[in-house]
Amino acid sequence: MYQFHAKYIFPFFLLFLFAFGVTSIAQTSTVSNPTSTRENDPYSRFGVGEALNGNNAVLQGMGNISSAYENPYSINSDNPASYSFLKLTTYEAGMQGSIRNVAANGLNYTTGTATLNYLNIGVPVGKHGGLVFGFTPQTRVYYNLADTAVYPGAGPIRRSFGGNGGLNYAYIGAAYEYKGFSAGFNFGYMFGSITTSSFADNIDTIANSTMNSEFSNYEKIGGIYWKGGLMYETKLKKDLVLRVGGTLALAQSLNQIQNNYWISSYQFYDTLVQDTSYQSNQSKGKIRLPMTYSFGVHLAKAEHWDVGADYTATQWSQFTNNGIGQPSDSLASTAYKISIGGEYVPNASNIRNFWSRVTYRFGMYYGTDPVYLRNTQINYYGLTAGMSLPFRRSTSEFHGALDVGRMGTQSNGLIQQTYVKLTLGLTFNAKWFIPRKYE
Repeated sequence: MYQFHAKYIFPFFLLFLFAFGVTSIAQTSTVSNPTSTRENDPYSRFGVGEALNGNNAVLQGMGNISSAYENPYSINSDNPASYSFLKLTTYEAGMQGSIRNVAANGLNYTTGTATLNYLNIGVPVGKHGGLVFGFTPQTRVYYNLADTAVYPGAGPIRRSFGGNGGLNYAYIGAAYEYKGFSAGFNFGYMFGSITTSSFADNIDTIANSTMNSEFSNYEKIGGIYWKGGLMYETKLKKDLVLRVGGTLALAQSLNQIQNNYWISSYQFYDTLVQDTSYQSNQSKGKIRLPMTYSFGVHLAKAEHWDVGADYTATQWSQFTNNGIGQPSDSLASTAYKISIGGEYVPNASNIRNFWSRVTYRFGMYYGTDPVYLRNTQINYYGLTAGMSLPFRRSTSEFHGALDVGRMGTQSNGLIQQTYVKLTLGLTFNAKWFIPRKYE
């Protein structure tokens, strides 16, 4: 006979509190200028915002080589085919803190933020299957920019641009393995909201009258989104394993509801007159997300080391917002990323020496961002490192991953960013059902 042990609810409860606390911290970060406590990313103005890395800290420490990676005690949500390798019920949660330095036209400022990175629960189903429930932020929009210009007949004008919001993904995933071949999928709901605004304010301190304008757009987005994955594993020698894998998410549409308004006002001495006002409510449309695919290869020695490489590409020429594609000078037709990395465990079975059971990771990557401005491709590159500290006499672990990189250029009046991201994660493993010792 088998029975459910209530004590295994406790790790899940801890992860819930952990995630809730991190989310609360992130929400208290408010923005009023480029040096506020939230991360100011001017490039998040385009598309649906900056793509966030929802992989767990294990993968982030290896440069995100996820297409052919599997771990029986950790969840690789990027390739759902890996769920079939799970051996124990797994609870995972992670948070990420990041600092970004932005440089352009002789100006320089640094901002940062902290937020929930991922929350996953994985359950093995029989000997060849796995089931995962997950939640992760997908994109983030936050930018706060300003400049000045002189318009004939209007004088000096201060122009400011701001955006806030992003998309999240809640999903269920499943996988099954047969004779070394694994197939899986993630199926869930992507949702969120994005607000963008632009302002034009007359700053002529000599004139007795000024004119101001505001244009704002609020988008509420939601819809079904899925992703599939394949993986094949074969033994080359007694303890040497080769794995290949790939993922595919076809172009998919999400529902969109827009509210926008335009306001123009005229200030004459102490009198404020609203000149023009326009408001459009509940305008329905579609956002079409582009197709993304990846493939990778890994070579591993059981419980000792694992090295691999990944290639990921996204067809941004397929992206449309309310049926309208982005201007050709703002998004590239295709964005890609190449990653290599690995992990090493000195001696996983040596329970007397803690440091011999620690997992050490490294990685590097190079890619092209979807943003394409002033005939310039925005590139990025970075180095990663990480480690997992095991709990005593357990497969549960505490993870850390560091990502240091650079994105963009100051050529052609563009913006260069240098960033540091620290991801901390927890993994708890347990058996939901165990045999009774006594009847």
